[in-house]
Amino acid sequence: MSDKPGDTEELITAIETPVYLKYNFTAGAATTRFLHQVRKGKLTGQRRPECDCGHVYVPARGSCAACGLATTEEVELGNKATVQSFTIVWIPIPNNPIQPPYIVANLVPDGANISFIHLMSECDNDSVHIGQRVEAVWKPEEEWDYAMDNIRYFRPLDEPDVPIEMIGRVPLSGWEGEQ
Repeated sequence: MSDKPGDTEELITAIETPVYLKYNFTAGAATTRFLHQVRKGKLTGQRRPECDCGHVYVPARGSCAACGLATTEEVELGNKATVQSFTIVWIPIPNNPIQPPYIVANLVPDGANISFIHLMSECDNDSVHIGQRVEAVWKPEEEWDYAMDNIRYFRPLDEPDVPIEMIGRVPLSGWEGEQ
């Protein structure tokens, strides 16, 4: 506000400030192996066979979070996963071709214990739920690169839900609701 009598200024309530971030990512050995497999159309994880937890990490991290020792065993995972959590994104992101509302979900791939984040599509946003079974929809092979966006999104499957207490606790290869 102005100090002079009779002068008025408009109250500023918002400001748009574009931010541009440029960064380089250097993948370690485990992530490099993971990205090479994604380039081939495969999801893989890693585990440390000697570790009591037996967790399969995807994307591979190179070490077990429980004991800190190197994960040495590569584990090929399927294209199916279970929704562990999700959010509906309502806010548009500048220059993002995906228009809201859309779903971003934490997905636990079959055969793994740890989730990763990816998009969901081909679904009614209101029907997405924890425990829901989904499958990867890959881009055409000629578009594949060393990136997780080789998978366009995950779509729901007509399979029984996984009980919340079982998500990430059992390898779900061949899951049919009987675990």
